[in-house]
Amino acid sequence: MKTKMIVGTLAAMAMAAGQAQAAMLPLQNATITASYQGQAAGMVGVEHAFDSIPGSNVSRIDPFGIAEAEFITADYRYIVDFSDSGLLTVYINQPPDPDAATGSGAMRFDFGASLSAALTSFILVDVSALGAPPVLSLIDGHTIALDLGAVQWNGDFASFRAQLDARAPADVPEPASAGLLLAGMAGLAWSRRKRSGTARQESTGSE
Repeated sequence: MKTKMIVGTLAAMAMAAGQAQAAMLPLQNATITASYQGQAAGMVGVEHAFDSIPGSNVSRIDPFGIAEAEFITADYRYIVDFSDSGLLTVYINQPPDPDAATGSGAMRFDFGASLSAALTSFILVDVSALGAPPVLSLIDGHTIALDLGAVQWNGDFASFRAQLDARAPADVPEPASAGLLLAGMAGLAWSRRKRSGTARQESTGSE
């Protein structure tokens, strides 16, 4: 009875640890290094009050809890906003040139080692304000890129949204969870062995 209670408690703790990990938001506490048109100076961040100074292309996710965006391009054409949940919104800050059919701009965002898990997907979720969508690229587990060269913006100050996800594979248990489960299994095996030994002793004594 006690063994069952111990194993049950360990299993519950393992499940709780797994749920706590799953509750981590994809970009929670992330730090982003950005570039625009291949230049670090092309992107300015909220942590530097959007001022074009060295290092202003690095910013944390909404560090002050009041900003509507993390970055603005140095030419003030685009505004870029990330949320803890992994939602990326890009706004065109200047009305499109009526004589131009497409937009322009290449962006890159590197989260470095600040993510709790590697990025696994990067997909468009809202392009209703666009005639032609951007090209999204998941470079590696911590870097994404956008190509806005073919984007057609339908109206002034239009925007689009994309979703980033960062989850550990579901079939690979977290280290803490795996350790607890192994401890539970070891405890169960030890208990069975002890009961087996006791049963043999009782059987020998009765002969």
